[in-house]
Order: sequence, then structure tokens, then C-alpha cells
Amino acid sequence: MSETFDRVDLTNCDREPIHRLGAIQPFGFLLVSSPDWLISRASENLEQFLGVSHRDVLGHPLSEVIMSQTLHTLRNRLAVIRGPDIVERLFGIQFSESGPLFDVALHISDGQVVIEAEPSQDGSQGGTTLSIRSMMARLDQAETMEAFFREGARQARALTGFDRVMVYRFDEKGSGEVVAEAARPGIGSFLGLHYPASDIPVQARALYVRNLFRIIADVNSTPVGIQPEVDEHGRALDLSMSILRSVSPIHIEYLKNMGVGASLSISIIVDGKLWGLFACHHYSARLPSFERRSTSELFGQMFASRLESRERRLALEFETKARRIADRLLTSVADNASLLDDPTWLIDALSDAIPADGIGVWINGRSALTGLAPSQEQFAGLVRILNRTSSGRVFTTDHLEEFFPDSGIDGTVAGLMAIPISRSPRDYVILFRQEIVRTVRWAGDPHKPVEYGPNGPRLTPRKSFESWSELVRGRSQPFTAAEKRVADTIRVTLIEVILRLADEASAVRQQANERQEILIAELNHRVRNILSLISGLIRQSRTGDGDIGEFVGQLEGRVQALSRAHDQITRDHWAPASLRSLLQAEAAAYLGKNAARVIMRGDEVLLGPQAFSTAALVFHELVTNSAKYGSLCDSGTVAVSWKKDAKGNLLIEWREADGPVVKAPKRQGFGTTIIRHSIPYDLGGKAEVRYAPSGLEADFTIPAKYVTFAQGPVSILPETREEPVARAATAISEKPLQGCSILLVEDNLIIAMDGEDIFLQLGAKDVALAPSVAQALDIVATRHFDLAVLDVNLGEETSFPVAEKLVKAGTPLVFATGYGEAVTRNFNGANILQKPYTIESVAAALDKMMPLKKA
Repeated sequence: MSETFDRVDLTNCDREPIHRLGAIQPFGFLLVSSPDWLISRASENLEQFLGVSHRDVLGHPLSEVIMSQTLHTLRNRLAVIRGPDIVERLFGIQFSESGPLFDVALHISDGQVVIEAEPSQDGSQGGTTLSIRSMMARLDQAETMEAFFREGARQARALTGFDRVMVYRFDEKGSGEVVAEAARPGIGSFLGLHYPASDIPVQARALYVRNLFRIIADVNSTPVGIQPEVDEHGRALDLSMSILRSVSPIHIEYLKNMGVGASLSISIIVDGKLWGLFACHHYSARLPSFERRSTSELFGQMFASRLESRERRLALEFETKARRIADRLLTSVADNASLLDDPTWLIDALSDAIPADGIGVWINGRSALTGLAPSQEQFAGLVRILNRTSSGRVFTTDHLEEFFPDSGIDGTVAGLMAIPISRSPRDYVILFRQEIVRTVRWAGDPHKPVEYGPNGPRLTPRKSFESWSELVRGRSQPFTAAEKRVADTIRVTLIEVILRLADEASAVRQQANERQEILIAELNHRVRNILSLISGLIRQSRTGDGDIGEFVGQLEGRVQALSRAHDQITRDHWAPASLRSLLQAEAAAYLGKNAARVIMRGDEVLLGPQAFSTAALVFHELVTNSAKYGSLCDSGTVAVSWKKDAKGNLLIEWREADGPVVKAPKRQGFGTTIIRHSIPYDLGGKAEVRYAPSGLEADFTIPAKYVTFAQGPVSILPETREEPVARAATAISEKPLQGCSILLVEDNLIIAMDGEDIFLQLGAKDVALAPSVAQALDIVATRHFDLAVLDVNLGEETSFPVAEKLVKAGTPLVFATGYGEAVTRNFNGANILQKPYTIESVAAALDKMMPLKKA
């Protein structure tokens, strides 16, 4: 045997091309199309599913296998794919007129279109949106990380139906630990077991980051080949994003050794890195439906998002502590730099954030030690080793002997954290931790036996998964990522304040600038989207008659309709919102006390955010047109009714009556375009408008995926969200600020001028404008106001000093902000006006406060 195979190690597994195995699992079939829609590859089981041999379709147009309507759908879905790692899914698709239904996955590989399909499973597994929402609510209720992981495992098992679901977390070296488990009774527990990094090779980890879901339906199934096996370049098809990708024989042997019949993995990606997996085992073959698997993948992504939020919250707590320590160091050392020579003082200053058993300080060749620490000579040698090997960043190890075998340090000191605080040759603050002897439970011997297995010159997969204990010595408690961030904050503080290292300070500032640039880019993207929408509304609202007043009125109405919809959605944290609320808000905005002329019938129904915004524009145009030309301009009424059809879609009927005779318009304006085309174009629904002489009639269909139906009729009580809108409309006409003096603190001139116009329209006697805290305080010192409206953020300052002054003077306050109530937590019970505000939202805010009218 050649020398190449004499030395067998873990890299043999790592080099296996698991993404180009040239085969798929047999529960579905695969077609590959060239960019000009000719079939270039097909799986050998094509005839089993479509009744045509794979040999007979190669080189033929895809249209010979897939009917035109389905092919059109696939092309449209393909058009939205952006990037190499995107997979589009379609459910219940027919390839021929009388053929069965298939669930389909589309992606791009090697510049070609990969179409994978499997039979749609009978029976609905619907309710996924509500189920996911309920699952997330239960996750959010978990008070500790352990409870969070445990609840995640339970929810994933309920969703997938697998015998065992484990939450599997990777450490920095790639080894994994089962931190939570949900399993059926009688199959034992893997909770707390560790798995070596070699169990999941490097290329498999890379695939887990790209393709978040992996199903192995039956370990005993025979893979189905893809023909031709290689292309003109001699390459097998890249199946990295495939849902049917076959399985490495090494991994199949590994699963069989565990007695597993089917497995499912859902990646947990945190901060763009593979944090861990939902590892699911079933002890017989199992294939959840494609829809249920897609829902499981969504659950995994939302679980990862919640996990990332929790970890960031914990990190924020640590970083807050770090800033407090840094401030203490700054204050103390700035007054007395000799404190750095006192390790006892340093360990007291740092121990709250970074527990340690000893500390050493090395500055300009001088050292000081306290607690559990090496000798002076060993410490000097350790600094020399750090200068040769450390990169100038915070360095940690929990196994000192492994990294510095020649240090000569007693084994009782097993771990350290080195914080460099100067240029090379570097000065250091070094924290030491003692050895902790512990027992690690592995799922079998973590060292694969070096022998040749049945699948070639590789390491044989472990055959014993009985709990295997290992006594670990020479290691300390590891330093956590949060402790490293604290240490890095302390490092920057010491460098900046004490040693004045401009190059280190510049590097830290550069990192902050990069983060700021990312935030600015994201803000710029969002602002551009808003400006594009407003720009489109302006262009499309133009008419040829040159009536500026009508143009401004139409444009303002449409923008306010979008604003009301946005407020309603964001008030519920981007959750579905009530159709009834939308209609009542539009009616109240135009009809005030006569809003009851819009008669609504139907059970309570909620629209998803996208559908809600689209519907807001449509019904705004309908109400506007009716108020100008239809039944609402006279003494007529509008009847709006809705119901659910057999497919779960929402059917809405708009009927006007008792108004003037209706005639079809001679030309179609932008408002009519919105009514006729918004729901079909944006939502894939239907819209039909008829100009009956007795009154306008319109029918709309909103697809079921945007709709949530309540159980039974729901009464709208007087204190629901629609009532304040009606009260606001009434308040506008009653001039609630009649004779009042108003202070408006706002740093943007356009917003300030618009706010001034709103307050004057509401009856204010005068409005004083102040763009800064200083000017506002000067104004407050010389006169009294009946009401003050304060923008919270004024550039580089906040309006809180002005608020404190006004509270002492007894002046009623309203905070104007886009951030919500959290930013005003120091002013309990403060009134909040959400930006951007309109005359309706200002009137609604005033309606909640005590009357401000002058006697």
C-alpha cells in the first residue's frame, strides 16, 4: 500500500466530496435544465414518477415533460432567485394535466436550473403560521437558556414527529454537546453527551451553513443515480443546495451503527456562524411532508433569531459591566498611574467581570504577581513566549501546557487570559485560573480507531455509542466570549488612557466606524425605499387638469392611508391586523360622526402586513371616490361584507346605494388603477369593479396565505382602536387647541413647519419653535405654554433637560419619537406621539389628555 494511505487521519473524511456524490435519495426525482430550457441531466427514477425514461428526455426541451402552465410558474419563481444559496419552494404542482401533485424545489447549480420534486403527501398539515407564532411565544416565555433549549427541542419534536430531537451545540474546537433533548419514552437519553469534532467533517459543516435543512428519509434505501454522471468538464453535479442529495456511505454506516433509521438536521446559525443543530433521529424510516419540513426549517431560523437576541442581550449586560469597570479604571489610573503596579488592586477591579485565581502585571520589564500565579522567573518566560506567539489581541487558553509546553509552570495553573496593554515588546495584564479536574461523558470513545473500513481507506465510523467517560486534567474553566469582550474593552481603555497608543486607539475607532457605516447603509436602504414609494405616489397622482389643490389633497390622503396602515401594523409588532379596523379608520377619517354610513358585515378577520398595506390604499381610494362622486357624497350608504371561500381565501364585497346615478369614467386615473390592480399585482388575488347605475360595485379576493380568520363573530367594543380615530376626526373639527400657546422642540425645519401648521389648524393661538435644548430652555425661561411637544432626539442631544424644566413648571408634555415608549422611561406616564405624525394622530393624542381649551 502506498505511503499516501499508510497514515490514516481525520482529513480522509474531510476530503470526501459529499456535495458531488452523483446520486439522490429515492423519495423524489431530479431534472437539470440548461439556461435555454433543455434537459441536461435527469435522475434514473424519472419513469417511476413521470412515466418517461430518463434516457428519453436528455437533450429534449423541458416543455415535453412539464406542461406549459407549470413551466410558466417555475420560470416566474426562478426569476426571484437572487444568489447561489437560494431555494424556491412550490407546493401542489402538476407536471401534466391529469398527473399527480408534486412539491417542488428550485435552485441554481453550476449555472443550470435544478428541479427536484416529490409527491405531495395527502392531508393538510396547515395552521403553520399560527403554530409557529405559538411556538415562538412559548420560547419567549423560557426564563433561562436551559429552559429555552429544552422548549426548542420539544417544539421541534412536535413539528417533525421524530423519536428523538436534540439541541446540539458546538464549542470553539468543533466538538459538540447535547444541551437539550426531547425523546419518546424507552429509548434512553443522550442529554449531556459530547461528540468529537470528527463526527461532522469540515465540508459537512460548510454545507450546514449554506443549506439549513437536511433530511435522510431511510438509511436502508438505495441511492438513485443522476445521468449523465459528469458534464463536459468531468464534474459531477454540485448538490450542495439539493433537498434530495444522497448520503455519504461513511455517514450511512455511522447512522446504522447508532441504530438510526432516519435523520433530520436543522442548522442553527447565529451571527452568520454554525452555532449548532437540531439533530433529529428516528428509529425507522420517516419522511415528513415537504411543507412540514419547510415549516421546520422556518422554525429553526426563528429559533436561531431568538437565540441570537438572547445571547446579544447577555452580551450587552457584560459589555455594560465592562464599561463600568473601564470607567473605574480610567478615573483611578488617571489620578495615580502607579496603581498598575499593584496587582491586588487590579484583581479587585477586574474580578466582578472576569473571575480569576491570580493575576500578573508586566510593564516595562517590571512585574507584580498575586494569588495563584507562576514564579517571577516563569512569568518573565511566559511574557517572552507571548511576545513571540500572540498577535497583540486578547489571548486565552484553558490548557496552558498544550500551548506553552516549555513554560515550566506548575500544573495547578492551567489557564490564562493575556491582555496586551502596549506596543511590541508588549506589556501585559495576565489573569490565571487554576486546574479543574472534571469528567466528560462522550457518546462512545471519541477517538476513531485507525483501521480500514468497508468504504475505503478512511477512518471507520464509531460502532459503540455507549456513554464513555474521560477524566480531563490540566484544564481550567474556559474564558467565555463575553469575558473576552470585557477584556478587550479593558485593553482598549488601558491603552487609550494610560499608554496613549494612538495606533491601537485608531484601530478600535476604525471598527466602530465600520459598524456605523453598516448601520448607515441599512438606514440609507430603508430611506431610499420610502422615498421611492413617495416618489411613485407623486408621479402617479399627477393629473392633466393642473388643479394643484386636488393633487395635494389626493397625495396627502394616500400617504396618510399608508401611514395609518403602518401605525396599526407596527403597534402589534408587525403582526396581522384587523380588516374591520382598517375600514373604520378610513371611514372615520372622511366621515367623522357619519362613519356609520359604512355598514360592515363579517366575522373578525386579520390581514398580514403586506396585504394590510395594499388593502389600505385600495379602500382609501374607494372611500375617497365615494365621498366625492358616489353614495357617500349624498345621503347614501356603503355596505362592505366579507367571508371565507372553500379555499380559505377572503372574499370582500363593496356595494354603494342611494347615491347619485353612477356612470363609468371616461378615463382611468391612478386611483382607479390602485383599486383594479393592487390586490392582483401585489398579492396574487382578484379585483373586479362594476359601474352599476344604482351604485358602484367591487369584488376582491385576497389569497388565504395573507388571511387569518377568527373563530365566530367578534363585537367591536367602544374602546377598540377604531374609536380613537373617530374621536380624533371629531376633535379636529372642534379645535382642541383653541387659544393655546404651544412649544414645539424639533431640530428639522420642514417637520417643525409642518407641525406648526397642524397645531394652528387645531386652533392654537401661537406656536414657538426651538431646534435645540439651549434655545428651548431660553424660551421656557421667559414665557408660559399650555402644551409642549418635544422631539426626543435632537441631533447629538435629547430634549430631556427641557422636559424636566417643563414638568417642574406644570406644563403638559407630549414626546414625539419614532422609537416608542422605551426612550421615555424616565418620564413615567408621558404622552407619546408616534412620528411621522399627522393632524389625526395629533388630535388623537390630545383626546387622551385633559382638555386644553381656554376658559
